[in-house]
Amino acid sequence: MSINKSRAGKPGQAKGKGLHPRNAHNGGYDFPALCRAEPGLRAFLLTAKSGQSSIDFADPRAVKCLNKALLKQHYGIVGWDIPKGYLCPPVPGRVDYVHYLADLLPKGTPNRVLDIGTGANGIYALLGASLYQWQLVATDIEPRSLANVRDILAYNPLLAERIDLRLQSNPTQIFANVAADDEHFDACMCNPPFHGSQAEASAGSKRKLQNLTGRPVEQVKLNFGGQHNELWCDGGERRFLFAMIDESAARPQLCHWFTSLVSKGDNLRPCKRRLQALGATEVRVIEMTQGNKQTRILAWRF
Repeated sequence: MSINKSRAGKPGQAKGKGLHPRNAHNGGYDFPALCRAEPGLRAFLLTAKSGQSSIDFADPRAVKCLNKALLKQHYGIVGWDIPKGYLCPPVPGRVDYVHYLADLLPKGTPNRVLDIGTGANGIYALLGASLYQWQLVATDIEPRSLANVRDILAYNPLLAERIDLRLQSNPTQIFANVAADDEHFDACMCNPPFHGSQAEASAGSKRKLQNLTGRPVEQVKLNFGGQHNELWCDGGERRFLFAMIDESAARPQLCHWFTSLVSKGDNLRPCKRRLQALGATEVRVIEMTQGNKQTRILAWRF
């Protein structure tokens, strides 16, 4: 088994950002341009200590409005919205995953990508279809999430032609039920649930808000988005990754590359051991940095 480890942060990137060289957000946010794209963003602007415009990233309304502006200005995605209480993803980090996945795929040919757990935001499918014209199958275990993505696609007919939404009827399975026996994808992508329980997820939300606000968490309303299936699952990220690895080994021809985000670095070694035991021929770890956050993509094939 070949194991390759690469690090984000190449010549031409904004210093300290660690974003992919093709990431449109390397230079930060152009708030005047974003406000022209989404005028409602002006109501959330404030002046940071540096004297530059910013928003309160602890305010989910401001973050959602920023996302609308970013998706509209940079990717031509209109009508993006999420129901209250659902995960509101940071766009630059999601864009990074899409770019690094594109680096693994053949150039000049239409690629088919399987998006596992697309969520109500549909962010990876939307970005992949917009940036690289991928043909995507986007799956989720929750009908309401898929219904919301379907509403977004109604505003974006070109993207709708490239994205097929499929319900995973069995929440304990990943590839079964959503991919036919004779289907093949160039890659799959996934952002697995991070936590192992509701209590663990709540504690994580408190830490996040504490870091964003610098205030005691009791003074902050815990209204950051995230449904149960978006934030936690029994056994947490490691158990989910093990299940994904096991299913991929049972269907090695399903994807040329199987990939997933791995938020907890401690999960890499046991995942590599499992892949080696199951006969993976190549494993890659692509490290990414977004601000102060470290994460990585685990990619493997058989």
